[in-house]
Amino acid sequence: GFKAGVKDYKLTYYTPEYETKDTDILAAFRVTPQPGVPPEEAGAAVAAESSTGTWTTVWTDGLTSLDRYKGRCYHIEPVTGEEDQYIAYVAYPLDLFEEGSVTNMFTSIVGNVFGFKALRALRLEDLRIPPAYSKTFQGPPHGIQVERDKLNKYGRPLLGCTIKPKLGLSAKNYGRAVYECLRGGLDFTKDDENVNSQPFMRWRDRFLFCAEAIYKAQAET
Repeated sequence: GFKAGVKDYKLTYYTPEYETKDTDILAAFRVTPQPGVPPEEAGAAVAAESSTGTWTTVWTDGLTSLDRYKGRCYHIEPVTGEEDQYIAYVAYPLDLFEEGSVTNMFTSIVGNVFGFKALRALRLEDLRIPPAYSKTFQGPPHGIQVERDKLNKYGRPLLGCTIKPKLGLSAKNYGRAVYECLRGGLDFTKDDENVNSQPFMRWRDRFLFCAEAIYKAQAET
């Protein structure tokens, strides 16, 4: 059961007196606790498991400052018209996350906490990312003008396509499709997001055939 060997998260991670900071990342979770689990405990469990907490006390807790790094469930309110559903508001200090990493942020906030057994259901409803964090993302290394300079194409939209079928082509046939697209007048082609390095088309083979297609199309146009 849920209580066996498990400490009460709300003793540490439910802090209704906490005043959020401008630099905090704020998340709103829709929480459905398991029967017998108070909403405050469920909200605190979400804050704990997505930040510094674990299911029991460990001696290494004393080697860091949990008050500085822990997530905090600072407010809970029932969802109107829904039985046993609550919105739990959680504040995360900025130092919990690697600068400029969406992957790290979402791995923490929407990671293994969604399989947490104290909860019957959990959904992230909203997320506030402060300017202090968004400014750590450097953005693209260059803009559209550099793209035009590289392609030597000006005064019109750039035209491209995704190679189809997105899966199943051999590397040689994939390169052939790239050649036909570029030879026909497209400025670029792109891989579908499902394309990686599958057995029927390894990345290196695709790269070599696509490079051949590009050089051939360039020479003919």
